[in-house]
Amino acid sequence: MPENEGATPALTREALAQAALKVLERDGLAGLSMRKVAAEVGVKAASLYWHVRNKEELIDLLNDAIMAKAEPPPREGGWREQLHGYCRIHRRLLLDNRDAAKVVAGRLGLGPHMLAILEDQLDRLREAGFSNADAAMVTYLLGTFVQGFVLQEQAPVSAAEATGSSSRRDAVDAAADRFRSLPAAEFPTLVELAGDLTEPDMDARFEFCVARVLDGLATLLPPESR
Repeated sequence: MPENEGATPALTREALAQAALKVLERDGLAGLSMRKVAAEVGVKAASLYWHVRNKEELIDLLNDAIMAKAEPPPREGGWREQLHGYCRIHRRLLLDNRDAAKVVAGRLGLGPHMLAILEDQLDRLREAGFSNADAAMVTYLLGTFVQGFVLQEQAPVSAAEATGSSSRRDAVDAAADRFRSLPAAEFPTLVELAGDLTEPDMDARFEFCVARVLDGLATLLPPESR
């Protein structure tokens, strides 16, 4: 929204976004508030309303500030390598910034940094041979896939991990022991696949999933472009 006459001169939307990033890193999304962001920039909360109407608009600014840290992969190799690079970068960005996946998931970012990323992705997809409609769908698919993966990856796998009485690895190992202890006559597949279900780490799972997504996208292209 345009800044109104009476707005604090030194206070800008960019300054608010950077302050919100600091609060997010310190207190998480649940602890983000207009009051805390105002305190970061040394003003009263009322001053923020010259620049954003409410907390949701503040989160829109925060969303784009997170995206500002993303650098597109080099335009090297084929479309698969480039999209795989995009997925890795997006995941790393969400993991490296506290609660970032919760901030960006589901939001249609229209800030300058998000627009630049979308422009770059769509251009690459069209250059690879995807139709306009498919290119638009692919950008949606990749964003929602990576965000959903990170949300699941950051969620506790059990009550023990959620309460801090167990590490994630210990909780997963306990699940493996549980699978192996099941009655083999009733659950032969779970018993046999206990290790396959629990041993791969999240990096391995991510790489497998991205590769399978790209395999599916390849079917949208003519054979010579896959």
